[in-house]
Amino acid sequence: MTIIFLVFLALFSLDIFEGNYGFWGTIVGLFMHNIPVMILAVVLAIAWKREIVGGIVFVMAGLWYITLVGRNMIMHPGQPGTIFSSLIIAGPALFIGILFLVGWYKKRS
Repeated sequence: MTIIFLVFLALFSLDIFEGNYGFWGTIVGLFMHNIPVMILAVVLAIAWKREIVGGIVFVMAGLWYITLVGRNMIMHPGQPGTIFSSLIIAGPALFIGILFLVGWYKKRS
């Protein structure tokens, strides 16, 4: 499920092809857009051995994204987007984090 979530996040980087950035600009843009995906992929690799790491990081990532959207809504009122629409991205991250925590707890006891 985590790999599917990372692919879903990576799909958002494809909007870079709508601009006219040239070859190197597009490569840099793809890299910049996919930094969070790469970080979460490294966390996933660690979480396969230590579920607590994946649980904490994915829950924190989900909460961070909700906080980021909420702050953006306060700073720029009238912009589209709500806390509930942020759950499209934050919800799976929170769910994955909870699953990692449940797996860690069950393995521990």
